[in-house]
Amino acid sequence: MHTRHIGLCVLFTLSGCAVTYDLTLMPRSSGKLYYGEATEQRGSGQAQVSITIEDKTYTGTWIATTPERTTGTVAAGIGFGTRHGGIGFGTAPVVVDNPSGGESKALLQAADGSGLRCDFKGTSSGRSGGGTCLDDKGLIYDVQIALKR
Repeated sequence: MHTRHIGLCVLFTLSGCAVTYDLTLMPRSSGKLYYGEATEQRGSGQAQVSITIEDKTYTGTWIATTPERTTGTVAAGIGFGTRHGGIGFGTAPVVVDNPSGGESKALLQAADGSGLRCDFKGTSSGRSGGGTCLDDKGLIYDVQIALKR
């Protein structure tokens, strides 16, 4: 690896690297598509979101509500020693992945004060996902979340 590339990697690591997603929404009342974008600071569990429906742009933040993985401790094991005769127990840390990825909630607002409430699944850093949004009039939108390339 060239020293220039190493320097860029260090710079990106220190800056936290942002991940950008393309959002595609379709209301359940028609086949029309609407679009948006979310930018997540890697590892923060938050993303800045902007979605435009008709001539109205909703902005806000998504916040992780369920992590993509969790950690815990497992206590297990019985050991018998032949030399000194005894029983031993042990604990070990474990990491468990959530098979459906992380979940997030987004509360978005337009300039006129109207709102859009979104629930996203599979929103682990660097992965695609999906979800739904609900507007103030009760209209539900299905959402695809794709990693921007």
